[in-house]
Amino acid sequence: MKLVSDYFGSMVFDDKVMKSMLSEEDYNTLKRTVKDGRSLNLSVANAVASAMKDWAISLGATHFTHWFQPMTGITAEKHDSFISPDKDGRAIMEFSGKELIKGETDASSFPSGGLRATFEARGYTAWDATSYAFIKDGVLCIPTAFCSYGGDALDQKTPLLRSMEAINRQALRILKLFGNEDVTSVKTTVGPEQEYFLVDKEIFKRRKDLVYTGRTLFGAEAPKGQELEGHYYGVIKPRVQAYMNDLNEELWKLGVFAKTEHNEAAPSQHELAPIFTTANIAADHNQLTMEIMQKVAKKHGLVCILHEKPFKGVSGSGKHNNWSISTNTGVNLLEPGDTPGENAQFLLFLCAVLKAVDEYQDLLRISVASAGNDHRLGATEAPPAVVSVFLGNELTEILESIEKDQPHHEAKEKELLRVGVHTLPKFPKDTTDRNRTSPFAFTGNKFEFRMLGASASVSGANTALNTAVADSLKQFADELEGVENFEAALHDLIKRVIAAHKRIIFNGNGYDDKWILEAEKRGLSHYRTTPDALPHFTDEKNVALFTAHKVYTEREMRSRLEIQLNNYCNLVNIEAKTMVDMAKKEILPAVSEYSQVLSNTILAKTAVCKTLDCTYETEILTDISALTASAYNMLKYLENSIQAAEKEKDAEKRSIAYKTNVLPAMTLLRKDVDALENLVSADYWPIPTYGDLLFEV
Repeated sequence: MKLVSDYFGSMVFDDKVMKSMLSEEDYNTLKRTVKDGRSLNLSVANAVASAMKDWAISLGATHFTHWFQPMTGITAEKHDSFISPDKDGRAIMEFSGKELIKGETDASSFPSGGLRATFEARGYTAWDATSYAFIKDGVLCIPTAFCSYGGDALDQKTPLLRSMEAINRQALRILKLFGNEDVTSVKTTVGPEQEYFLVDKEIFKRRKDLVYTGRTLFGAEAPKGQELEGHYYGVIKPRVQAYMNDLNEELWKLGVFAKTEHNEAAPSQHELAPIFTTANIAADHNQLTMEIMQKVAKKHGLVCILHEKPFKGVSGSGKHNNWSISTNTGVNLLEPGDTPGENAQFLLFLCAVLKAVDEYQDLLRISVASAGNDHRLGATEAPPAVVSVFLGNELTEILESIEKDQPHHEAKEKELLRVGVHTLPKFPKDTTDRNRTSPFAFTGNKFEFRMLGASASVSGANTALNTAVADSLKQFADELEGVENFEAALHDLIKRVIAAHKRIIFNGNGYDDKWILEAEKRGLSHYRTTPDALPHFTDEKNVALFTAHKVYTEREMRSRLEIQLNNYCNLVNIEAKTMVDMAKKEILPAVSEYSQVLSNTILAKTAVCKTLDCTYETEILTDISALTASAYNMLKYLENSIQAAEKEKDAEKRSIAYKTNVLPAMTLLRKDVDALENLVSADYWPIPTYGDLLFEV
């Protein structure tokens, strides 16, 4: 029996491997370079490349690739072999430092939002030395950033790395104020919980909508859904457990700390959660996880569906982004702690998060915006589209006491609760419930950002969050540095921040319609759909935020807006055309055939005896005929709506056309078709039903 410890990270060129294969001098130089964020000396790069090549070849690799994350939502790779000819024409295996550090790829064939024209093809990939190289399918994969010839970021990783630098700079300023001279770096850590569905591969292949779009565009709800709540944390079926076992093994080989697995709320829905790691590595690992999930599923005759809402009437799939801030000395800055000094520091970082989430609600909503997630937000098990923060009663009461300069009920002898280094009482840990309806919930020593969709990269959301919090910390440091009375200034600052941003705190039921009304009264933004949210990405305050911290240039922001709008339009367009194709070529012909059977039955009965009862056939046929006529009219309406939307040249106006015209037409067509499914004999219905999809694994 193989022990996990024997093969964990066996396909990763990690610190242990580097130590064993590099000279002490080269190893130490590499580590200092990574720590200081400097360019790698070419001689050291050559040594690392040579060691990396020898290690990869020893494990069967023949090719290498710069593995990057363009704005497609998935990863990209171009494979080059290690083979080079020697002077005698024989093959030798080579890999240089230059090839390790920088690669070149076609920048015009990836989404660029106008940053690259078709004839401007050159783009570069640059090694992210903080993320270990790994071997996947016999290829050495080197995690890289991706930029254009002019230096514009064309990927998800580059802005994330920039945002990590921004929060590191500002957090260090704050920590110095509290006397933490031993801290040299601060990093955000992330643990993304990944939800997904598993369906039988053969059944999946018979659904064009799943094949083309990842979600069911038609489908009457099965008699049983998740009403009995028996699937959640239930016994895992043998076929699914076999899949999970293989998935874990593949991920563990790649150094991914896959930790928790269980059945989720909906039938055939499951979750995998990893252990926390640094934000950019967590992003790399999550991209790998999604890829490996889908690859392993096929080996088991399954398909892994990562769409946010593949099935109507049951829970959709999210990606809960657990986010915290940690120092290189091992301190979690969002841990309340037991000592007064730590609590004062914790409160300041907590206030930085509250201020950031309140001031940049729109950015957090935009960071999770997609056509798929629009179907999920506000539905079962998913938070609403209004951003708010859950703190729990205990912490909320403490903040209220500070704001009002009133005693807290736990303060000894009713002393006023002032934020100083000596007077703050201990914080009890985990004294509050968890709120599954909250978009942004404090869960003891981290925040759980629950709005992300299952198919999304975690990079965008963490880039926005890191940058917004960095901005809060910068303002705090600017105010506190050099003050004469630090404790008094700290207290006044925290008190003022609580008063200014308490509107973002909500500990109640996010599904309650009253909360939506209350949120609007508080002045919180409510962007229900992606076309509502995306245009605000380039609002003046957001451009000022990202450019000030050098996370995005304004040019990069405008390109991303264009990419996201076009992506939304393209996805809805594909869905709408798939609906038309299925309705025309599969569903309506099958309904017509069944209608003919009913008609023939009526004729046959009346031919034998005019008094024979044909009530069932007649009424069903009448209902089917009415629904068929309506469905056909909706089909024509949908086709016209698609054509009108496609003619819109402006991306923002086109997205609105898809939202206001195409999607409602799709809803109306689906309503008729789903009603027909409940009337047509199962022998004639042309596509697998929800019962087949959700209960056949």
